[in-house]
Amino acid sequence: MNPWLPQKKQWSTIFRWAVSQSSYSGEWRDPLDIPRVTNDGASFAVRENSASVTWVGHSTFVVHDDDDIFLTDPQFNTRALIPKRHHPPGVPISSIPGSAFAVVSHNHYDHLDAYTVETLPDSVTWFVPMGLADWFRKKGRKGVVELNWWQTAQHGRWKVTCVPVQHWSQRIEQGQNSTLWCGWVISSGERTYYFGGDTGYFHGFTEVGKRFGPIDVAMIPIGAYEPRWIMRYSHLNPREAYQAFLDLKARWMVPCHWGTFDLTDEPIDEPPRELRRVVEAAGGSFDPIRVMAIGERWEIPETSLGPILGQSKTSSEQVSN
Repeated sequence: MNPWLPQKKQWSTIFRWAVSQSSYSGEWRDPLDIPRVTNDGASFAVRENSASVTWVGHSTFVVHDDDDIFLTDPQFNTRALIPKRHHPPGVPISSIPGSAFAVVSHNHYDHLDAYTVETLPDSVTWFVPMGLADWFRKKGRKGVVELNWWQTAQHGRWKVTCVPVQHWSQRIEQGQNSTLWCGWVISSGERTYYFGGDTGYFHGFTEVGKRFGPIDVAMIPIGAYEPRWIMRYSHLNPREAYQAFLDLKARWMVPCHWGTFDLTDEPIDEPPRELRRVVEAAGGSFDPIRVMAIGERWEIPETSLGPILGQSKTSSEQVSN
């Protein structure tokens, strides 16, 4: 079920992009303006009295909430098939405990990495969109939960819900759009997290906010958006990412999908600067937006700086884990 028809990626479209003149020629800087802090991941072995988010890079976060740890789109490899990683992962992959669980948004190589899946502990539980479970099982992973949009699985005290986004899927061993793409809402009843994966702008953000608000932390992609004629259907630009944050009515926005892999025409360190510019131009406040350094651990404040919440929740289809 997919009411939002994705843009079909034809080889002619890719060729047109490859030979087109980028408006960013000559704007690359060395070194890139991407902050980084040293983090050995030792805190993951200690019980949290609250909750924290650590940015590994790109779309990979480690959320540590009381005794529980979950990851988003784990990618610890030096490459995403072809694009080379500009900075090492913010924490070592060996710091991730076997009790963790992970959500995967889709099968593109910068979001789903074979080395990472095979290196993380066997006991990690994986939540994946429809069509991806077989890929994980072929990698020897047994703890795999496959969900369709709006389906929910229970994992300990967490409700893990697969939600719609506007994107597409393809891998060498999997045909175009043969597996689903999604975002995730992960809620304990005390705190609710949203992870957007990869997505273009669409009306589904408002629906997710209505169903699952109040959302405490929204991890929203802001990079890989130029040129717009090819990227607008599948990647938010900073202006659209800010609108998605407003639509979700979340307390905090944590930007991702920037600063790690060179995927599109804009400089990989541009998205946060452009995000600040569009927020200020809109008369908004940047205070509830947390742009993180690679490796940074951010303890989530108890108070909110984000939009007023209070949308009513509706139930989604339940799937036993």
